[in-house]
This record gives sequence, C-alpha cells and structure tokens, in this order.
Amino acid sequence: MCRVFAYIGQEIPLSSLLLEPENSLINQSLDPELHPNLQLAGWGFGAWSEHLLKPEEPLLYHRPKAAFYDDNAKGILPSLQASTLLAHVRASGYDAGVVQADENCHPFSFDETPWIIAQNGALPNWRVLQRELLVYCEDRYLKQMRGTTDTEFLYVLLLSLLDGDSDDDVKQGFEKLLKVIVEAMKKLDLAALTKLKVALVSPDRIIGVNYGCGHKGDTDVTGDWKKLREEDLPLSMLLEPMYLLLGKNFQNYENSYEVDACPADEATSAIFASEPLTEDGDEWMTIEFGEIVALENKGGAISKTVSKLNV
Repeated sequence: MCRVFAYIGQEIPLSSLLLEPENSLINQSLDPELHPNLQLAGWGFGAWSEHLLKPEEPLLYHRPKAAFYDDNAKGILPSLQASTLLAHVRASGYDAGVVQADENCHPFSFDETPWIIAQNGALPNWRVLQRELLVYCEDRYLKQMRGTTDTEFLYVLLLSLLDGDSDDDVKQGFEKLLKVIVEAMKKLDLAALTKLKVALVSPDRIIGVNYGCGHKGDTDVTGDWKKLREEDLPLSMLLEPMYLLLGKNFQNYENSYEVDACPADEATSAIFASEPLTEDGDEWMTIEFGEIVALENKGGAISKTVSKLNV
C-alpha cells in the first residue's frame, strides 16, 4: 500500500513534516503500521514556498528508491520549508516487472494546470482500458506523460475531464472520472476492484478523494473494513477511510504530528493522510469511502467542506 501525505498551513520546515516525527512518511516506508509490506519503489514530494525563487511553481523531488535509503533526504529537507506539501511513498509488487524510475514516482506535475497528484490505489488493466478512455484525454496532457504508471494516466484523464478548478468543478471531474472508467470496464468485460484514494494539491489547497469500485465494477460498495481484513483484504482496503487532522500551533510540537486540535474555523493547518499519524489518533477525522474533502488556507484560516460523491 502506498502512502499519501498532504499539508497546508503556515510555512514550516519540511523536516518537521517528513523526517523528524517518529511516524514520519519516510519512517512509514520502513515500518508501516497498518499494512505488512515495505514501500520500496520510490518516493517524492512537491512543495510550494514563498521563499523559493519561483514561488508559484512546486519544487519537485523524486527518488526511485526506498525513502529510508535516500541519503539525500537528511541533507536536503532541513534546508527547505513550505506552506503547501504533497508527499508520497510508493509501494509495488515484489517482482522484476516493476519499473523503478524518477518518472514513476509521485507526485505527478504537468504544465497548464495548478494541480499535482498522488494516490494510494490502482486501476487494474489500465493499459487495455485506454482503448475506451483515450477518447476523453486531451493531447496537451497526453504529451506530458513520461512514466508507465496508472496514476499518471489517471492524472491525464482527470485533468481532461475538468471544466475548471473550483471545488465543484473538481468534484464533478472526479465523478466523471469514475463513470467513464466503469463504463470502459463493462464494455471490455474487465470489471475489477479499483481503489482510488487521491490527493490533488495546488497552492494552499488540498482535494482529498476516497472512492472506487468493487470486484464487479459496482460503486455502491458497503461493509465493515475492519471485519473484512481477514475475509477480503482488497475490499477492506478499498473501504478503509482516509484521515484528516485540523489544528493550530503545529510548530510547537517537536518530532510529532501533534497539534492543538480545534474546529475548522479556528484551524491554521491541515494534514490529509493515508493513516492517523499520532499515537491515539482520536483527533483525526475520517474521510469515508465515497467522500471528497476540499481544504483551503484562506489568509491563515483553514476552510473545510466534506461531501458525498455522486457516483
């Protein structure tokens, strides 16, 4: 299982987000708490900061090796800070067919869009499904594909389906995305469980999505993800929530993801992640299967909207 981590809030050192906490994203790649496999296939991040020479563009870093083996991380991260961050560690099958390259490390970033993307999920049979899906893809995005991952293709498809960049536009874009995928699966008789747990990020904004379809291409999937752990692990992972932490004074808690928890209208920072990153986890809200959350840092205050996806 891949890991996704997104942050918006005041400018803070990247080392306090990615390196120093005991349950940091880099440490998770070596010692994942909720899932058994190590994340060995690479990692990366995209960050925005007003202190960069090009503050309107994300600083992108990709390394096609296990994050805990990355000898550059401890040298680079303490010198950087950010107000918006999207980071990811990549898991993949333990086989020689996995292509480990910079081009396959999340997050993905294209020209002509403010959004970068990372996900914990998979689109089975995506290369064959392209026979039906390429008709929706715009050339300006297809030409920018460099890697061989389903996530980068999903990025092309999603951007091509967006009518704009507002929260409503993005919500509708994700709804159309799953609709055309399921239609293609049914037409090609390739229905399969598809887990899409996505973070779409632009300066001061996070769109977090938790959805997909079941083994037969069904989108109205239900069940207790904890009870399904032993019976049907893929279905359990599909239904598993994503997690959200809102708060203030994050900078006051060294070597942890602790914050002073508070209502959204008082929060100054937000973290969207694949799992709760503090010991008790009680302060984390869940983004359930079938939901989308829109977060924005507006002048130092965080706005939050959670809604059901119409799929």
